[in-house]
Amino acid sequence: MRAFEGTLSPIVIEPSRGRWRLDLGAAWPYRELLYFLVWRDVKVRYKQAALGVGWVVLTPVLTVLVFSMVFGVLARLPSDGHPYVAFAFAGFLPWSYFSQALARGAMCLVGSSQLLTKVYFPRILIPVAAVTMPAVDLLFSSIAMGGLLVWYGIVPGWGLALLPVFTLYAGITALALALWLSPVNVRFRDVGHTIPFLIQCWMYLSPVVYPLSLVPDRWQIVYGLNPMVAVVEGFRWGLLGASSPRVSLFLPGAAVVLVLLVTGTVFFKRMERSLADVV
Repeated sequence: MRAFEGTLSPIVIEPSRGRWRLDLGAAWPYRELLYFLVWRDVKVRYKQAALGVGWVVLTPVLTVLVFSMVFGVLARLPSDGHPYVAFAFAGFLPWSYFSQALARGAMCLVGSSQLLTKVYFPRILIPVAAVTMPAVDLLFSSIAMGGLLVWYGIVPGWGLALLPVFTLYAGITALALALWLSPVNVRFRDVGHTIPFLIQCWMYLSPVVYPLSLVPDRWQIVYGLNPMVAVVEGFRWGLLGASSPRVSLFLPGAAVVLVLLVTGTVFFKRMERSLADVV
């Protein structure tokens, strides 16, 4: 198929050939579209909401208060010497971003069915935009975390500068899974029913409401296969001055994410040829 920009510069759109020919560079000319997709999702999320972005702050605050009552007061879980509210909030902050990114990424193709069937663009931009948008929520949620740090007189360490790195790591993890789940969801809508349960189980398999010290040493390498362990521990290190995440805890999860990202990209590029026909 041929498209023309004005009367010159023909653009030839051809299907990719070869299992490993991903042609990811084709997405670069559409980088402005990525911005508009993210901005569209932001506007739709808060359209006609009385509190607007206030929900971004209110939701994690209320969630952490419930966690503090159940796990901090009733269950009396340890918090590595930090106030439990600040401890839980520092763990829930990256988890909230990741869970939203994963949920949106898994459902993004079905939610963008009108775009898929009417115009050509690199389809991979849709899951990238879906996992990027919750970063805006994370930015606003950090305001409440800053208030807690002031309230308890906690001074963050130099690890605070690495929080964008841990956020990017969480986003890449969500994207790697979205590249697998979103095409499958187009064909089998059961994914939409599975994702909330998966996210709920994953949260309790991550040190969000409890410290990593509760996990026996002999199991921590296996536990580290969960990429969100390093992310949550990294946020607590940067915000609360907790102990820095061990490299041995980071590497297993990073290996898992790398494998999922590479294989997920290949799978997505192979499936995108038929997305418009099925969605």
